[in-house]
Amino acid sequence: MSAGPLPVRTRAAVAATRAVNGLSRRARAGHGTVAGGRVGLALDPLLLERLAAGRLTALVSGTNGKTTTTRLLAVAIEGALGPAAINATGSNMPAGHVTALAAAPQGAPAVLEVDEGYLPRLVASLGPEVVVLLNLSRDQLDRTSEVRMVASKWRRALSASPATVPVANADDPLVAWAASGAANPVWVGAGLSWREDAVGCPSCEGRISFAAGEDGGWACACGFSRPPLDVRIDGDDVVLADGRRLRVALALPGRFNRANAVMAAAAAVAMGAGCEDAVRRIGEVDEVAGRFAVVGVAGCAARVMLAKNPAGWRELLDLVCPGERPVVVGINARVADGRDPSWLWDVPFERLRGRTVVATGERCRDLAVRLHYAEVPHRTVRDEVAAVRAAWMAGRATAATGPGARRAPPHAAATAEGPVDFIGNYTAFTDLMARATRTGA
Repeated sequence: MSAGPLPVRTRAAVAATRAVNGLSRRARAGHGTVAGGRVGLALDPLLLERLAAGRLTALVSGTNGKTTTTRLLAVAIEGALGPAAINATGSNMPAGHVTALAAAPQGAPAVLEVDEGYLPRLVASLGPEVVVLLNLSRDQLDRTSEVRMVASKWRRALSASPATVPVANADDPLVAWAASGAANPVWVGAGLSWREDAVGCPSCEGRISFAAGEDGGWACACGFSRPPLDVRIDGDDVVLADGRRLRVALALPGRFNRANAVMAAAAAVAMGAGCEDAVRRIGEVDEVAGRFAVVGVAGCAARVMLAKNPAGWRELLDLVCPGERPVVVGINARVADGRDPSWLWDVPFERLRGRTVVATGERCRDLAVRLHYAEVPHRTVRDEVAAVRAAWMAGRATAATGPGARRAPPHAAATAEGPVDFIGNYTAFTDLMARATRTGA
């Protein structure tokens, strides 16, 4: 669909989208990213396609890292292409996409995070220039398909869209299978720490064998194997196919964010940005809304992180362990989280042994059982804010009585090890962030 003057019906739908979202924000009924989009789509069912027409568009999808990679990619292309339309808060279904596009000038580039299940539909309807494929692992199996079914749907959609360039994590066999049906994939070595969902070969249903290390390659006896890489991450460097190395001075913590950064850099180049400028801009991002932040909670500092599934939890446990900070783990099981919390048994909570740990959230008792069998001593405090406060106070007490306490000034116990680490699934995370913002603590 080519760009041009928007039809009257579409202009009315855009105005309604903006008005309803503005009312939602003023009424504190939400972030103003979904309700207006739903109204707009009800007025014009082709609103998304019409708003996307004439834009250079990238879609970002995968089980983990979508919101962060979307933000990094939007920042990476800004120097070459200007500010992009972006659904920055993670509203990754059509209503959120409509909201993002309605808020941006017509013709501005678009970088949109997309739910894994919706990606085939958007590839078909929008014809994006670039699709970023991060990873596939189990996530809310009560709501979404089994991961190999998702990979098969991706493969069919990309095979039917020859003009779309997939920028794919070649270290994930499911992603490689999905992208290998496309005409011109860009293969990125971003690593894969969670392999439990990738051991079955999607080509022959045999078994994938992985080499040692997170980025050591993989292959199946049928001949399906990791493709040659175009770009890869090596420590803090982005390594290009010609051997050039570009240092990413990344402000965001963790190996997983370095993986997100190399995916964003490769996608930025595919969209027409210079690699050096993209990498420099990516390094300037120090916070991602809705995924990672340091906030005040009831007079305590908390480093608040989101983990939605076993793969995400493993990455964040890699980040916080080893360490000495108190850790609060928050679990709910609402619709947005997935009603089934049995995935807790796939998370290596054993790594928290020896730490001050507090279990919180609506399903804190399920979590407490898991921590008990992991042999992790802990307290259970249902309220998230009270849990952060309890962990902070316990950390102060430990620091005040531990080695070197006599030499420390009176305030050092509260601050020597930095903020409390809070890791929560989706609604546990957002509940705490909303309360921290409202109270200004």
